Amino acid sequence: MQRRSLPVLVLVLLVLIPLTFTASIAAQSKPEAPEYEVKEHYTKYEYRIPMRDGAHLFTSIYMPKDSSHAYPFLINRTPYSVGPYGVDLYRKQLGPSPDFDKAGYIFVNQDVRGRYMSEGTFIEMRPHIDNKKSKQDVDDASDLYDTIDWLLKNVPNNNGNAGIWGISYPGFFTSASIIDSHPALKAASPQAPMTNLFMGDDAYHGGAFMLNANFGFYAFFTPQENPQLPPKTPVPFDYGTKDGYEFYLNAGPIGNLSRYLAGKSALFDDQVHHDTYDDYWKARNLAPHMKNIHCAVLTVGGWFDAEDLQGPFSTFHAIDKNNSGIFNALVVGPWVHGGWARYEGDHLGRVEFSFNTGDYYRKNILFPFFEQYLKGNGDAKLPKAYVFETGTNVWRRYSAWPPKDAEAKTLYFRAGGGLSFDPPTSDSPAFDEYVSDPAKPVPFVNYVSVSVPQEYMLSDQRFASSRTDVLVYETPALQEDVTIAGPISPRLFVSTSGTDSDWDVKLIDVYPTDYPDSKIDQPKPEDKDKPRTDVPPPAFTMGGYQQLVRGEPFRGKFRHSFEKPEAFTPGKVEEIGFNMQDVNHTFRRGHRIMVQVQSSWFPLTDRNPQTFVNIPDAKPSDFVKATERLYHTEGEASGIVVGVLASPGAAEEHK
Repeated sequence: MQRRSLPVLVLVLLVLIPLTFTASIAAQSKPEAPEYEVKEHYTKYEYRIPMRDGAHLFTSIYMPKDSSHAYPFLINRTPYSVGPYGVDLYRKQLGPSPDFDKAGYIFVNQDVRGRYMSEGTFIEMRPHIDNKKSKQDVDDASDLYDTIDWLLKNVPNNNGNAGIWGISYPGFFTSASIIDSHPALKAASPQAPMTNLFMGDDAYHGGAFMLNANFGFYAFFTPQENPQLPPKTPVPFDYGTKDGYEFYLNAGPIGNLSRYLAGKSALFDDQVHHDTYDDYWKARNLAPHMKNIHCAVLTVGGWFDAEDLQGPFSTFHAIDKNNSGIFNALVVGPWVHGGWARYEGDHLGRVEFSFNTGDYYRKNILFPFFEQYLKGNGDAKLPKAYVFETGTNVWRRYSAWPPKDAEAKTLYFRAGGGLSFDPPTSDSPAFDEYVSDPAKPVPFVNYVSVSVPQEYMLSDQRFASSRTDVLVYETPALQEDVTIAGPISPRLFVSTSGTDSDWDVKLIDVYPTDYPDSKIDQPKPEDKDKPRTDVPPPAFTMGGYQQLVRGEPFRGKFRHSFEKPEAFTPGKVEEIGFNMQDVNHTFRRGHRIMVQVQSSWFPLTDRNPQTFVNIPDAKPSDFVKATERLYHTEGEASGIVVGVLASPGAAEEHK
């Protein structure tokens, strides 16, 4: 999940975290359950493994019954429970995919310190300790080191090698655990790992609080008095409505939300009230600590991961910077949060990717990686960056990420709603403006959902482009493909009549009017010739679809520093620059490139009162309308900087 989402193998009440629940239309399809009986091939054991400070971590181990040869350990450390508990109760799948179960590994699943059946105190995204001075100085790196040491000495028939993997929060535990790595640790795959919660992972994006996702997460991820088992019957949070927009708007300022969590809001309160980049967040930034890693690393992410898209890139680059001489690679596909583990990945909502990308990844990328480094079976032949290019729907192999030959170019906003690689001229009108009203914020989807729909990351933006509080800039129909790769960097010249404002920027692919409709909306063959017996719902047309390619908020008061926010002077023109998350997308010939700019994106992010106040303590009277201006003159040329690939190269064969 977010940090947060559960790996596919976690068979407990939390199987799909509330943050990634529903969308009003289909997301990515799940493959059929594997026909493999775990209990027939594995024996389960449970242990309390001692750590150096005396705490014991609950660990379940599945041993292959075939003892004719030795096996490596494949470890997953999780805050979401290793259930089912009891040596007679088995999971239906043990590894990242059925291929692992059939190939044979010693699967090790561990409740992290302070969660469920493990002792100790849980600390949110526990800070790493670089210089440990005593046995009481413990962190996730020391816990994995002690775990591997114990496994090697106490679990028979192992081959002396260990690997670790995890998705979302377990992805973070993978990254945090491989620092100062044990000599036996040979391979690691952090997947959707959080790296820096304030800088683009779960908690804050561009200084704006990710409201819907975080409240939904902390409504169930609460402090525990461990050891404790998961509840037999989970009780979901009662929003009192199915409309998240309604719930959060009626709740008022975000400081009011803690009262809904019935005395269990401590973890949520930490996220809300640390609303600048203070020491709390700096200590939890894992990137500068990613050192002394001696194993091969394969970091995995999804282009449409609503929770942890930034984390994989931050982790990949930090490992590259601090650890020379190891294999360190990045994989990014067209997936939602954790979708590579549990979905086919041939479409997301109505947007299609042409083939089963999930199965391709599981069989041709992840499984060969662990087989090579833990068993010495073959060469996975993986590139530095194995990246799926949306738009053309092909895999690309790159020797670096971002690609070395991506050329920085600016898409400039032009008068009359134009968008062009040519800068504005001196005689063009100075600005566009709109009124932003916190009482009527721009919604982030045009359908009812109480959680963050996985589909929103490429959802149709036609509903927003018709609003008067959204600015729209668009190219003419493209005469040739335009491929962009790497991060996107808005550079805006703005002013506001208030003393603070958000600037939300969305990069959009506008489909041609004759684009074929989605297969989801096509009639079933058996129904094609049947007479109509009633009035059907309105047809959905993909012609003119405005696919969100990337969107990111930015809270204006952080334009100079995330540590020390500054008020705007009403009416004063100021420059804002920030980075949006990476893409690898081709806008096809005949499509148009669009950029939308707005000042709310609700309830994906919290509302900016548009007065310079401490937002967690804001009062209803602090929320005021503001007139926002975006300038596009020759001297104040607003736009977005993208990396353009002149020739993306040969597509990777996927058949």
